[in-house]
Amino acid sequence: MQITVGCKVCELKVTTRIDDIKKALDSLKQFRKHSISPYHERYAFPFLLGSYFVYRKIDVIRLFSIAKAISDNPRYLDVGCGYGDFLNKIREFIPDAIGIEKNAEIFYSFGISKPDSIKIVDATWGIEEKYDIIFVGWMEPGVDLRDAIAAKTDVIVTTLDQGLSLAAEFDGLGFERIARWITPSWEDVNTEIMNKYYTRISNETRKALYRLRSAHNLWYVYSRHPDKSKAIRLALLQREKEEKNSKDRYDFETVLDEFGFGYLESLKYCGINKHHYLWKIIYLET
Repeated sequence: MQITVGCKVCELKVTTRIDDIKKALDSLKQFRKHSISPYHERYAFPFLLGSYFVYRKIDVIRLFSIAKAISDNPRYLDVGCGYGDFLNKIREFIPDAIGIEKNAEIFYSFGISKPDSIKIVDATWGIEEKYDIIFVGWMEPGVDLRDAIAAKTDVIVTTLDQGLSLAAEFDGLGFERIARWITPSWEDVNTEIMNKYYTRISNETRKALYRLRSAHNLWYVYSRHPDKSKAIRLALLQREKEEKNSKDRYDFETVLDEFGFGYLESLKYCGINKHHYLWKIIYLET
């Protein structure tokens, strides 16, 4: 959000955002009084404590594998990183990875220390440096940063929640989508948690609601360089072999397992009578 001195519309938007965050913080305090598990708040309050794209460590290591496939010392940028939850996980593997976030108020208005790894930048006005890989985990409705991002990298990884953030798709901008996979959306996980532990509904009703879920999160890998596309595909194929028997995971992944969002678990997708498998990589020909 570009804040201009004297711009009443911008001031109103910033004030509204801050008020929303304050309300969320108050709700979080109340939630913790009755919380069943410390992991539940990641999904109930993703902006404050987690990410809007639910992930396992699998996703983090896949991005690391992609980055290492194209550079021994990859330059990694997370656009719209928020408080940096996902970025911090990436930095465990790529220590120099950085993020940009346009809204400084999310840090300063609540006394949160902004880490040096996050820069306050509005990507609408361009990204100064080039990167080996740019990750776009969330793009606000109505905001289109594709030109700014495409100008500064040959490899992009995006997530979008079942088509709601179409501006995160880079087909037609000189990039080819070379791989994709599906993960749960935070909405579905949050709904399952709330229905089981924090609402009074019968098991029969909960099971009926379970069958209606369809808001899956889509991960896309883009490249516009044939050699890099080949290297990425080989790296992901190798990573798939390794992760099937891997026990390297985060503690909060038990929530996903509990509610039927297991690794390679089969789900119907978008109401279509066809099964898709969570975290299964689909490779697209280039």
